[in-house]
Amino acid sequence: MRSTPVSAAPRRGRRTALVAAGLVAALTLTATACGGSEDEADTKPGGGTSQAADAGDTGDGEGGLAAGLADRLKEHGIDVDKWKDGGWKNWDEDKWLSEAKDFVNPVIEGLWQPDRMKSAKEADKTVTTKDAAADQGATDPEPAPVEAVAEKKPYHENAAPVGKVFFDSPEGSMVCSGTVIKDVNHPGKSNLVWTAGHCVHAGGSGGWYRNIAFVPSYNDYGKSEAELANATATEMAPYGTWWADWASTSNQWIQGGSESGGDGAAYDYSVLHVKPENGSKSLEETVGAALEVDFSAPSATEVSSMGAWGYPAAAPYNGLEMFKCVDRPGRLSLSPSLPTMYRIGCTMTGGSSGGGWFRVVDGETKLVSNTSIGPLENTWLAGPQLGRAAEALYQDMSKTYGGQ
Repeated sequence: MRSTPVSAAPRRGRRTALVAAGLVAALTLTATACGGSEDEADTKPGGGTSQAADAGDTGDGEGGLAAGLADRLKEHGIDVDKWKDGGWKNWDEDKWLSEAKDFVNPVIEGLWQPDRMKSAKEADKTVTTKDAAADQGATDPEPAPVEAVAEKKPYHENAAPVGKVFFDSPEGSMVCSGTVIKDVNHPGKSNLVWTAGHCVHAGGSGGWYRNIAFVPSYNDYGKSEAELANATATEMAPYGTWWADWASTSNQWIQGGSESGGDGAAYDYSVLHVKPENGSKSLEETVGAALEVDFSAPSATEVSSMGAWGYPAAAPYNGLEMFKCVDRPGRLSLSPSLPTMYRIGCTMTGGSSGGGWFRVVDGETKLVSNTSIGPLENTWLAGPQLGRAAEALYQDMSKTYGGQ
């Protein structure tokens, strides 16, 4: 998997609209100022939606703790004040909440400061050559490596919906990538983010990660580490920091996900509902752009080009810049009983996990997958097909929490 452990510009208010800029040589995301397949995926719905809390605020003025979160934490013997003062660092197995309904993520204002963001490490998930060689389903030859290309800067003009997902795990502060997506039931006011399941939940051997937050257009101008030595929060997070108050991932990931992807890799996706640490506008209104999700799960043989975007953080990258890879997708099957995954050549490393995969459909750029697993050699990436189960999870999130 491609996540990484944790080791600018003024906020933009103008609306942007994503447009396709050609698919002949490369797939690109751009912004303007004007504001069923043969590889059957997700044959039946099966979402692991969290049921964290009711909408609203306790009014305690301490980090915007949503109403209901205190009670949910207390159900598990967790004191809210101690949690916010650092009690979340206790990863006792008895208190590592694992069930879908157990997700809790109270806002801890000021936790994700620039230095803490920069020090986060990739939550990497890799498969070995042996794993890939054991495929018995529809698998195409391994693709040639495609060198990742740095996205044009500033990011808010070229790939505004792409950002970083930060979270805490037993190993420390970690980082993935994510994408602002449209909310079909709340047009123009989406608070939804798409990422990988392993960026929010440890899978079969663990539970929900903690302090999950999303930063769109992270390090907007792609400044170097030296240039960011005394970076302000605005430079690192031009659109602010957005905390996940609800999260969903697939039951398959919760039950079968593992350090190397496991049986959950083909279902390694997640939807976050977020709220701003400060502010009142929706994520889509604030960023000015969001991408539609394509749940048609087209066969890799039907798609001429897909592009993966993200913030690789493991060497030779450092997590400060956004990169992309574009390639013709092939098929990867980890088991004949699991849906076939997409695979493209790409040299992006850990930290790019959860980053969106895009394709152009009728002139519109849509999210069609996300980075899930890759080999130790960092020569390719694989992502799940998004079919009926993924759409059911998305719709449940949108209808239940989208308007809050």
